[in-house]
Order: sequence, then C-alpha cells, then structure tokens
Amino acid sequence: MKIKEVMCREVKSLSPEISVKEAWQLLSQMEISGLPVVDSAGKLLGMFTEKDILQHILPSYLTKVGRFVYEENPKGIKKKISELEKIKVKEIMRREVVTVDEDTALCEVARIMLTQKVRRIPVVNKEKKVVGMVARQDVLKGLWGDFR
Repeated sequence: MKIKEVMCREVKSLSPEISVKEAWQLLSQMEISGLPVVDSAGKLLGMFTEKDILQHILPSYLTKVGRFVYEENPKGIKKKISELEKIKVKEIMRREVVTVDEDTALCEVARIMLTQKVRRIPVVNKEKKVVGMVARQDVLKGLWGDFR
C-alpha cells in the first residue's frame, strides 16, 4: 500500500510570518501538536510543533545539564512566554523536515517515523509543495487494513 491511500489531503498549514502565540493558539484550537510551515506557493519551509515552543522557552542549558528540578514559575520562563507574541514562527520552526512522496510504501513511512522519531510527515510533490500529511494513526489504520 502507498501512503497516498491513507494520507490526509486537506492540510492545514502555517505562514512563517505569524507569531508563535498565534500558531500555538491554532494548534491548541485544532487539538494537534504540529503543522507544516509553507510559503505563499505552498512550498514546504519547515515544521512547527509544541516541542519547538517548549525548546524555546526552557533554558538553553537544558541539554548540557540533563535532568534537574525547575522551581515553580521561574521568571525567565515567564519572560520568554510573554515574548511569544513578538516572535515569528520562522524564527523557531524546524527547517530540516523529514518528508515522503505519495508513492512511498506504508511500511517505509512507518520505518521512517520510528527511526527519525517523528509523529507526522509532510507528503510533498516534486516541487516540494505539500500535498498531504501522514500521521502515525494513518499508518496504523493502513497497516491494520493490510494485515486483517
């Protein structure tokens, strides 16, 4: 089975120019954790997720010191959250995005998701325009149907 048989073709996306706060409100409203970022022609520029927001507001030394206990509501985090209205999506989105095309096999997409640790993958055409999205749930539904 090819991914084009299970992918979502109605793709919501974000403009790189909207604020992080606006983008987060949209994610929250849609009850999803991430969306592709595209230019005016629909070409993929990056991915924006809740993880990107968390990485922005938490101290940069997090990766250096590993696990530690945060005090409740530290001032630095409050300040970074208040700044999210001024920061644009393009400033914190992930630019290196794993993609597939419509003819990628379902099992290959599952392998990519597991090895690259991604929850959703944009499906792009030859011009790198987003033509669909595939989430883990889509892959599982396809695999379930294939092997029943």
